[in-house]
Amino acid sequence: MLDTADIYYEKGYEYIAGVDEVGRGPLAGPVCAAAVILPKGMIIDGVNDSKKLSEKKREKLYEDIIKNAVAYSVAFVEPSVIDEINIRMATHKAMQKAVSDLKIKADFLLVDGNDRIAFDGIESEYIVKGDARFECIAAASIVAKVTRDRYMVEMDSVYPHYGFAKNKGYGTKEHMLGIREYGITDIHRKTFITDKVLGKV
Repeated sequence: MLDTADIYYEKGYEYIAGVDEVGRGPLAGPVCAAAVILPKGMIIDGVNDSKKLSEKKREKLYEDIIKNAVAYSVAFVEPSVIDEINIRMATHKAMQKAVSDLKIKADFLLVDGNDRIAFDGIESEYIVKGDARFECIAAASIVAKVTRDRYMVEMDSVYPHYGFAKNKGYGTKEHMLGIREYGITDIHRKTFITDKVLGKV
């Protein structure tokens, strides 16, 4: 069972948001971040790091999370911006937007990873592998993952030659063959398309 962040609530905070991102590595599609404030002390059975869950399990938990959350928000940063400012900075930008878009303002953040990101004066703590430790971060991980995956499934019908419904933009063999035959699309990250991807190595 993951930690409910009670140790932080005991310090007097009222709204603690978990923050996580997905989609740093794909060749196509946005990076996506989510911020989730769960009711104090809430455990949703099965919530864990999204990478450890099946797609079916993530989809069910996503519905449970958004139904029970005090507030949640999701933010994309598009491939053109990733190309312009780099993936690390784009990830920060997505996390900042997810936090700022919360309908109820968080007064403390538990953030997955160890990057030091400015969140407009909101106190925060950075937790390495936080999505495997804290319920609210794991919930954010699931919400971000399901949201981004659904978007990439939609993009599969717009760009049918790359296998986006299956690979979600990651550099699978099918995806790279699609790039070599049909070229890159508007949702590809141009700075990620190396000679290896293009089959020139």
